[in-house]
Amino acid sequence: MTRHGSYGKSNKGGKKRNVLKRFERIDVLRKLGKWVDGKNSKVTGLPKTPAN
Repeated sequence: MTRHGSYGKSNKGGKKRNVLKRFERIDVLRKLGKWVDGKNSKVTGLPKTPAN
């Protein structure tokens, strides 16, 4: 009996994602100078950021 090709791959997380999570997007906004911790409290509806 053979195993399916997708079973047991060692590089599951190796693919580059093109969508950032909310905390990752806030980190990018901090680096760009568009996010101030005390001033910005709304974490929904964030602007799009480059996924680099």
